[in-house]
Amino acid sequence: MSLPIRDDDHARHAPSWYAETARAPATGAALAGDVAADVCIVGGGFTGLSAALHLARAGAKVALVEQALIGWGASGRNGGQAHIGMRRGQPWLERHVGRDEAMRFWRLAQDARAHLDWLIDEGGIDCDLTPGLFEADHRARFAAETRETVELLNTRYDYPHVRVVGCEESRALVATDGYHGGMLDSRAGHLQPLDLAHGIARMAQAAGAAIHEHSPATAIDRQGGRWRVATPGGAITADRVVLACNGYLAGLVPAVEARVMPINNFIAVTEPLGEARAAGLIRDRLAVSDSRFVVYYFRVTPDYRLLFGGGENYSMRFPADIAGFVRPHVLRIFPQLRDVALTHAWGGTLAVTPTRMPFVREIEPGLLNLSGYSGMGVVLAPYFGRLVAQALTGGSADFDRLTRLPVPRFPGGRWMRWPTLVAAMTFFALRDRL
Repeated sequence: MSLPIRDDDHARHAPSWYAETARAPATGAALAGDVAADVCIVGGGFTGLSAALHLARAGAKVALVEQALIGWGASGRNGGQAHIGMRRGQPWLERHVGRDEAMRFWRLAQDARAHLDWLIDEGGIDCDLTPGLFEADHRARFAAETRETVELLNTRYDYPHVRVVGCEESRALVATDGYHGGMLDSRAGHLQPLDLAHGIARMAQAAGAAIHEHSPATAIDRQGGRWRVATPGGAITADRVVLACNGYLAGLVPAVEARVMPINNFIAVTEPLGEARAAGLIRDRLAVSDSRFVVYYFRVTPDYRLLFGGGENYSMRFPADIAGFVRPHVLRIFPQLRDVALTHAWGGTLAVTPTRMPFVREIEPGLLNLSGYSGMGVVLAPYFGRLVAQALTGGSADFDRLTRLPVPRFPGGRWMRWPTLVAAMTFFALRDRL
C-alpha cells in the first residue's frame, strides 16, 4: 500500500516560497528513446543529483530519471534545516552499534557537513547557507538530557560547536513561552533547499551526467545480465541502478518499501514582517527545531518572513487548506502573529524507517537504495550520493558502514504496515500535547 501524492502536477513545483524565489533552475529534457549507461539513477533530489555528479566526475556514463522536475520532491520542499548528525543521537547509536562505531558515524556526519560546504563553494551555489540551529526543549524535564548530550558531544566527540541554552536565554532567542532551554549548534544552520538542488544538478550536468525530467520510472527489471529502467518515453539499460526516491517510490521496489514509509509534512510562510519584527521573533537568524516527536521547525527567510513547518498527517491526501492546517501550530508558538497572513503553504512527502535511521542497502546485485532520511536529508543526502558513487567506483568503507545500520521491516507486512504506522504516529503526536 503506497501513499498517493495529492499534488500530482509534475509540470510545476509545489506553490512554495522556495519555488517563487529560486534563482537559476536547472532543467533536463525528458528521456526519448532507449539509451545505455554505466549507472542509471532514479530520483532527481539531493541523493540522486549528488551521486550523478560524483559518478560523472569519476568517468562513469550516468543517466538520471526524475518523474517531475529537479528537486520536485522532498529535496525542494523541506524546512531547509542543516542538522549535524544522524536522526538518532549518539547515545542511541552507542547502545545499538557500539561506542567505536558510533564515533565513526559521528565522523561521517562531520564529513557530510564539510561536503555540503564543498558543494556550495565548488559549484558557486547561492542558497543562503546561514549558520546556527537552536534545538529547543518543549518540556522542562528534557533539560537534564540536553545537558548530558552537550557534555557528551563536547568531550567524548570533541565537538565544540554545541552549547547548552538555559530557559531565560531561550526566551531571548525565540519570543515564545513554549520552550524551556535547549541546545545551540553553531555548525548547523539553514539554507534554501531548492536552490541547492538546482546547483548540484548544474554541477552534475557540467560533469557530463544526463538528467531527464518528466521521466518517471515505471519498471525496473534484469535483462541479459544488465538492469533496464523503463519510462514512458524510453528505457535506460545500465550495469547498476541507484534508487534515490525516498518517499516517492510508489510501489516500484517492494523490498525497499517494507522498510521505508512515506509521511506528509507541511510548511507555511507569512507575509513579510519587516526586519525589526522578524528579529524580534528569532534572534541572530537562527533556525529552530524542537523536541516534539512531530517536530516544529522554523526560521526567518532573507526577506523577513517566518517559514514554519508543523503538523503531519497520515491520511492518503494532503489537507484541502494547508495554510489553515499549519496556522494553529504557528500560533501555538507565536500567538503574537494572529494578525499576520500566510502567503505560501505547501506539503511534501518525506520518508521514515522504523528506527529513523537511513536505509542504505544493495537490494540485489547492482541495485542499490538510499532513502529514509527521516528529516535529516539536507546534510546527509548529498553526502550519501557521494558515498554510493565511491562504492560503485572503487569501494567505500563508510557506505558499507551505512548498510549495517539497524533498519528492520515495518511490522504487519504490506497491508498492515500503514495502519500500524498511523497508530504509532498518532500516539506520539498525542504525547507531544501532554
